Amino acid sequence: MSSSVRSDGSQPQPGDSHGSTRMPLCLTVNGTLHRLEIDPRESLLDVLRERLDLTGTKKGCNQGACGACTVLVDGRRINSCLALAAMYNDAHVSTIEGLSPADGDLHPLQAAFIAHEGFQCGFCTAGQIMSGVACIGEGHAASADEVRFWMSGNICRCGAYPGVVAAIAEVGGRKLS
Repeated sequence: MSSSVRSDGSQPQPGDSHGSTRMPLCLTVNGTLHRLEIDPRESLLDVLRERLDLTGTKKGCNQGACGACTVLVDGRRINSCLALAAMYNDAHVSTIEGLSPADGDLHPLQAAFIAHEGFQCGFCTAGQIMSGVACIGEGHAASADEVRFWMSGNICRCGAYPGVVAAIAEVGGRKLS
């Protein structure tokens, strides 16, 4: 029997304390410092959703192919489903919940998504917006083709791409055709 299989035949799961070493993790998420004890196998996505109750970041494919789990870590976009939380000790993480200004208004890209109907079912919207913020910040909003290329890691199964591109273009300061 493999050492990763328990005597009852079950597999250990992230968060189980049996047979797994816990480790400390400090994360600043949306400006708030969190000190946690985690299983080193936990993904950043699972820590955000299950431990910190920040459920805006979605678990789509859980394989890094759809972008629904996109968050910003130290200003760079990542697929949080593929990232082990343990790799981000002392990092600053931004999620969709922390994107709006403290006064309660929407972030300009959130407002643009509404104005341009850059969503339908809404499942991918948080990842699209977080990736769009990074796309603009990285200077990748000079043309519709460039926006589409740099947003290609974010899938919308409803096909709201024209609105997504228009919203990013507007906030990036350019009107794209």
